[in-house]
Amino acid sequence: MRLLSIGAAALLAWFSLPVHAQAPAQQKAQVPGYYRMMLGEFEVTALYDGYVDLPTNLLKGIGDNDLQDLLARMFVQSTPGVQTAVNAYLINTGENLVLVDTGAAQCFGPTLGVVQNNLKAAGYTPDQVDTVLLTHLHPDHACGLLNTDGSPAYPNATVEVPKAEADFWLSEAAMAKAPEGMQGMFKLAQTAVAPYTKAGKLKQYQSEGQLLPGIDLVSSIGHTPGHTSYLFKSGEQRLLVWGDIVHNHAVQFAKPEVVIEFDVDSDKARESRQRLLAEAAEDKLWVAGAHLPFPGIGHVRKEAQGYAWVPVEFSPVRSDR
Repeated sequence: MRLLSIGAAALLAWFSLPVHAQAPAQQKAQVPGYYRMMLGEFEVTALYDGYVDLPTNLLKGIGDNDLQDLLARMFVQSTPGVQTAVNAYLINTGENLVLVDTGAAQCFGPTLGVVQNNLKAAGYTPDQVDTVLLTHLHPDHACGLLNTDGSPAYPNATVEVPKAEADFWLSEAAMAKAPEGMQGMFKLAQTAVAPYTKAGKLKQYQSEGQLLPGIDLVSSIGHTPGHTSYLFKSGEQRLLVWGDIVHNHAVQFAKPEVVIEFDVDSDKARESRQRLLAEAAEDKLWVAGAHLPFPGIGHVRKEAQGYAWVPVEFSPVRSDR
């Protein structure tokens, strides 16, 4: 009888064990796409616009075996294409709230177009931006100037663009001479700046030098006729926001001579990349790139052959570095 009682108690205890619940549904959503750091007294916020998969055959001046070796060395997948970020940068200088490039908006499909969402997640609003600096007028940098209804996305901002860039992309004559496949890019650029032009808020600058306090112009032509980078300076700190100097970090740091099919003048684009890589490495500049893996901020290190990309380390926002 006692054995029966012990057995019943054990059986009851077994049935009383808690049933393992199924895990909650997976979230499958990424965190908001912004990253913040201090540059002296300037606050820098990287804004993620999304990504596009670029086929490797767009890269020119390298054999396929070498290309695949470099991609594999960095564990970069090339199918269906190399995931390529599109980044913009918001810099609060204390005097100006400056946005460098604006992303693709609705011009390139559903994987892009969230700069404004991330700007808001970062604690700002589009109407607070007083200056937009465009490195160039390609659609993945300029289409974000507009809301979906065609109104200005940054209604209180002056848009600054290199004159040589405007002379090319905003010219009906240049568009007429361009290959048919490029004419759509001209039209997108012209549409993007139209309301700012109408409001007298599109400004064209001529040359290198200081554009605003703490912001110098750095010519980096080649990818486009007026492609320009921006050097932000606060105290002893320097950040070069270089636009499209590098499209593929796994390949073009190691082999800066490799160009991309989108370059209007591949020889000048190569020269600009080699010059800026050398300067960034020698001067230990912070660098921010539109197509470097998000947040696209880091340093350039000289190697025995070529260069290496050293991405920023995630850290609290601190001004003592």
